[in-house]
Amino acid sequence: MMSDSFSRRSFLQRAVIGAGITAIGAPSVRAAEKAIAGFDETDAGKLKAKVWVPVSERKIKVGIAGYGVCKFGASFGFQNHPNVEVVAATDLDPAKCAELAKVVGAKRSYASCEEMFEKDREIEAVFIATDAPSHARLCIAGLKRGLHMCSAVPALFGQEQLELADALFETVKNTGLVYALFETTAFRPQCYAMREIYQAGGFGKLIYSEGEYYHYMDKHIGSYKNWRVGFPPQYYPTHSNGFYTCVTGGSFTEVSCMGMPSILPDFQPANNQFKNPYGTEVALFRTSESGMARMAVSWDMPGAHGEKGRIYGQRGSFEERYSGQADVSKIDLSKPNLPPGMPAGGHGGSHGYLTDDFITSILLKRKPCVDVACALNTTVSGIYAHMSAMKDGETLKIPQYKLTSQ
Repeated sequence: MMSDSFSRRSFLQRAVIGAGITAIGAPSVRAAEKAIAGFDETDAGKLKAKVWVPVSERKIKVGIAGYGVCKFGASFGFQNHPNVEVVAATDLDPAKCAELAKVVGAKRSYASCEEMFEKDREIEAVFIATDAPSHARLCIAGLKRGLHMCSAVPALFGQEQLELADALFETVKNTGLVYALFETTAFRPQCYAMREIYQAGGFGKLIYSEGEYYHYMDKHIGSYKNWRVGFPPQYYPTHSNGFYTCVTGGSFTEVSCMGMPSILPDFQPANNQFKNPYGTEVALFRTSESGMARMAVSWDMPGAHGEKGRIYGQRGSFEERYSGQADVSKIDLSKPNLPPGMPAGGHGGSHGYLTDDFITSILLKRKPCVDVACALNTTVSGIYAHMSAMKDGETLKIPQYKLTSQ
């Protein structure tokens, strides 16, 4: 059975940006600044007794793109990993670029990610922490430049970018380079435990899954070219969908999604570039196991916040802990230790684990936890969910992505 460390508390903490950022050495944030969900959820959960052991002495030379409102470029701990040397940084805002370079210890900075790709011959890998609409485009460009790439979520943004899904998938396959999506769900203590049990056969096939990402936004977070203003909830689906895809490695094959018109100003179709009326969208998916999944994303329910999920299988279930027919007492559900001095970070103590997984994947030439297939299956399904909502819940087939080595 699971320990009490996997508790409701770790899901329902109120988000305040300062705690998560300060933990990794970035400048403290004034109390007056708006809280951004997830950064204070720094509990990594129960850790394994075995200490971290390096797999290589090599240091990967990393460039980081994007600081912005969330200061994401510095919050995943690249600067703290013993197998990383952060050598370059970039942000379109010169002041933020300078701050990012200082915080992560980069010796060079560039006016744009494109300039860094063109001019910096030392970098081997890049973390894209820029605005969501630029993630896929920049990752494709970096891979074609010969760089290992990882990005913040989502993998791509919106119906207009669906063609980039195939382009990203093919580019990863053709280059053979490592691509990872930093979906924080994957290394939340609960999701990590679910994945270990699932891979050991403790659930059997999943009959039903639930995921929820709630983040009330009566006032939108600042964003480049206002991409966050009134954006469809299911354009940012990974924190909910990950409670299936990052557990099973499976996908969603079809969707029917409902939305409710919002009363918040940003979600009036005339007030946002997406002509989106919905602040809440709830999707019912068919899964690749022939099961069902309800995945909800909401921006307009006061008091609703957090990333939560539950799974129910043929042999067992997981709400806040495991219950079922299988004996999981011999499965170590605790997370591995990170390198000394590297914090687990925000979003349920997931940040550091995503970085370590990416770097280790490069060093060992293996696929990361959230590889390109998982990234696209997690993201594209949400775009189709919004398309369904705009068609009053019409059931739509979802494109499938699978690597032959899976």
